[in-house]
Parts: sequence; structure tokens; C-alpha cells
Amino acid sequence: MTYASPDPARDGAAQTSDTSAPRRGLGCALEVVETLVLTLVIYLLIHNFIAQPFEVEQNSMVPTILEGEYVLIDKVSPRFSDYQRGDIVVFNPPVGYSEGSVPFIKRVIGIPGDRVRLDNGRVYVTPAGGAAIRLDEPYINADINGRPEPTIPRDAEGTTQWTVAAGSYFVMGDNRTVSQDSRTFGPITRDLIIGRAWLRYFPLNRIGLVRRPAYAGLKGAPSSPSPSARARAPVAGLAGS
Repeated sequence: MTYASPDPARDGAAQTSDTSAPRRGLGCALEVVETLVLTLVIYLLIHNFIAQPFEVEQNSMVPTILEGEYVLIDKVSPRFSDYQRGDIVVFNPPVGYSEGSVPFIKRVIGIPGDRVRLDNGRVYVTPAGGAAIRLDEPYINADINGRPEPTIPRDAEGTTQWTVAAGSYFVMGDNRTVSQDSRTFGPITRDLIIGRAWLRYFPLNRIGLVRRPAYAGLKGAPSSPSPSARARAPVAGLAGS
């Protein structure tokens, strides 16, 4: 008795093997694409709404934050708890003060309703309905004699007093002699602020939380902000001029 050799075209097992290979390849490709898309979506959600890493590019926050350090910007908590005096914030500079679209990083000194005044190199804050309080600012950069540098006017008019309107904040850098801040362009509006500096994560020998100082005699902001008043634009780094 003779047997015919199997016909591959009629052999079900062989046919299945031949067609399953490209299907498996297509399935793997789809899984890779799905993973990449999901990763991108998660990254964009975190980057735009939760936290964002930045490299500090200049030196207006010396000695608190140095040029070349990396900080993580908190975008969540400001939705529920307003910015406070002493917070370090990252914001898009007002029109006419941009440095290549790089954001600024400064410290909040006055909140809505405050009156900020410079007198003999010192900073005084008068909260709404309160008395003037001289700020104790140990974080200010020191001069060659180890004394805190004086806080002096920076605009052409020599302005020494500002009233902070609703929805605005008066900000200054800790390196007062070089910082371009609210002494130059006035209080900034809340929609310019990207977020609050929360964590320094590089270099490793300076890793740690960015803490807010307490100012004796001054209370925090009275209310929480509207979540809608947020700056959304992604940015590349931090300026400190």
C-alpha cells in the first residue's frame, strides 16, 4: 500500500503555523504601541497637572537654590491651598521681561491685600487690617562681611511701596542685589504661576524639601484659589535673573 505525501495546502496544522507568525508579530507591535501611548499619556498628565521637574538656570535664589540644581514643582497643592508668604514659586515672567521664554523662580513676600514696603534695606509687610511687620529673612544672600544684603529698589523710579491686589503676589529673589523681581515689574498675577517649588532632588548632597519659613506676626493667606486660574504651558527650565 502506498501513501501520498501530505499536502501542505491541505494540512490544517501547517497552515495554522504559517499564518499565526505574522499575527503574533502584529499583536506584539500593537502592544508596544499601546504601552508607548499609555506611557505618554501618564507622563503628560503628571507633567501638566501634578509635578514637573526643572533645572534652575541662573542665580537669583542663591543661597537657597543654586544655578544648575534640579527642583520638582508641585502643581497639585496650590489648587487647594493658596500660595503663602515664603513659598518659592516658578512663574512665567510678565510681558516685556521674558528671557527666552524661560520661567522665573522667586519667593512670595506679599499675598493679596498686603502692603509691601522697603525701608533702610529692610522689608516690611502690612497685612490687610493689620500693622506693619518687619520680615526676618535669614535666607537672604550675604555680603562679603557675612551680613544679609540690603533690599533696595530696583526700578528707575526708586519705588519703595506696593499694594498687592486680589489675585496677585509680590515676589523677590533671595539674591536681592541681582534679582529681577516685583521691585522691577510689580506684583505678578496668579495665572502666571506654574507651581510651587517642593523638592530639590539634584545634586544628591543637597537633596531635600524646599521648606517655607514662618514670619512672626503674620498669618497665611485667608482662602483657597480657584482651580481654573492655573498656568498650563509646559516650559523648559528656570530663570533666576
